[in-house]
Amino acid sequence: MNVSSSRTADPAKIRADVLVVPVPSPPGDLDGPLAAVDAALGGLLAAVIKDGEVTGKAGQVRMLHTRGDMPAARVLLAGVGADPDRAAWYHAGFRAARMCHELGARKVALLTGDEDAGDLRAMAEGLGTGGWHLHTFRTGRRGGPERPADLVVAGGGLTPRAAATAGATAHAINLARQLAETPANHMTPTILAKEAGKVAATSRTLSIEVLGPRELKQKRAGALLAVAQGSDQPPRMIVMRHRPPKAKRTTREVLGLVGKAVTFDSGGVSIKPSAGMHEMKMDMAGAAVAAAVVRAAARLRLPVAVTAVLALAENLVSGDAQRVSDVIRMRDGTTVEVLNTDAEGRLVLGDGLAHAVELGADTVIDIATLTGAVIVALGDLIGGVMANDDALAAELIATGRANGEPLWQLPLAIDEYGKRVEGTFADLRNVGSGKDPGTVFGALFLARFVPDRVRWAHLDIAGIAWRDTPSPYHQKGGTGSPVRTLIAWLEGLSRG
Repeated sequence: MNVSSSRTADPAKIRADVLVVPVPSPPGDLDGPLAAVDAALGGLLAAVIKDGEVTGKAGQVRMLHTRGDMPAARVLLAGVGADPDRAAWYHAGFRAARMCHELGARKVALLTGDEDAGDLRAMAEGLGTGGWHLHTFRTGRRGGPERPADLVVAGGGLTPRAAATAGATAHAINLARQLAETPANHMTPTILAKEAGKVAATSRTLSIEVLGPRELKQKRAGALLAVAQGSDQPPRMIVMRHRPPKAKRTTREVLGLVGKAVTFDSGGVSIKPSAGMHEMKMDMAGAAVAAAVVRAAARLRLPVAVTAVLALAENLVSGDAQRVSDVIRMRDGTTVEVLNTDAEGRLVLGDGLAHAVELGADTVIDIATLTGAVIVALGDLIGGVMANDDALAAELIATGRANGEPLWQLPLAIDEYGKRVEGTFADLRNVGSGKDPGTVFGALFLARFVPDRVRWAHLDIAGIAWRDTPSPYHQKGGTGSPVRTLIAWLEGLSRG
């Protein structure tokens, strides 16, 4: 998605297929962009508001035909509601983009007035994501994911830098969705490594290193190798580095993003129920988010050093698959009893975390579709956060709230449950008993691979990474969450 800005606020001078105008609830006396559109259309807007056809209610979209009264063929009125937050602005843009997509619009303009720049950026991001679809595998619509319409933010509501940031964020969201939605036979660890290489090639500040089975054996990444041994597809560990020329000197000089990338998860010999298994192509959504965020950091030239470590494997069933009761040795030398092969995400993440720490990351965030238990606890609209640093958790939660991607902190509970991750025949076990809190147990396991000196947060996105059914604000499939939160968090760090 290309996003540009223009200071032109006269509807008679804005050329686009669709002119989008945000409408508050209630619309009140028309002023600013609404008054300008009403004047251009000879009072039509005032008439439809008086008749109650346009209320500005959150989620409402209404299309008006201009009939040659302005260059844009249509005006789309997007309701943002009363006292809207950033989520409402993003959702308004998302819904408007879906309608523009249905009309086949290739150029969309967002007419702005004196709205808050952050709100307008959120709406622009929604306009850049609502029209995106993965059409790669539909007959007659080949050529990859459908590109959203180009967007012009008219009226001076966003600076060129802010418009570019909105475009980069929307692109990152769509990239994460594309990777998560691509079928597993078209997104094996090998293919995902190639896709990451393409992403890295788009920026001079991005570099990539891909570790294959030989290098993983040399690095003693025993967990990643064990999870992958049931598949014919070899594992990979990808390291993507964004190194700007003048990285900001802070106490967090190297930020690590560690992403779980199980490109298909059958559960292994602890096989999953067949219902819902088709969605397990998205079990690499955490790595998709990490790759998309580091790409955005490079595209925006953020003055913060970021290292993304992606642990890639397939978890399948075969005569070579790891067994329940196997003991494996992790990247840092820790031994683990594998008591459930469907708890494989924490195994590959443990190796990824150890590798990120070895590479020098002193603040690490891992992102993973780790536990079904987090959906029981928080549902499909709120992500889980556990951390060894409450300040870091608070930063992420506040940023998520401000960007319409809510996160909730669950206790790490080391004093209460920390001992329960210890194994009987090895240092650790990878699952607890029926009375253990599943989401917290997963985080406690991961905490064993992060030294106390490293600030660390674990984002369990099992509920928020995917939608089973479409909603007014989400299409069916990948959501790209929490890309917006992590990009905004990095921006905050770059400002000091």
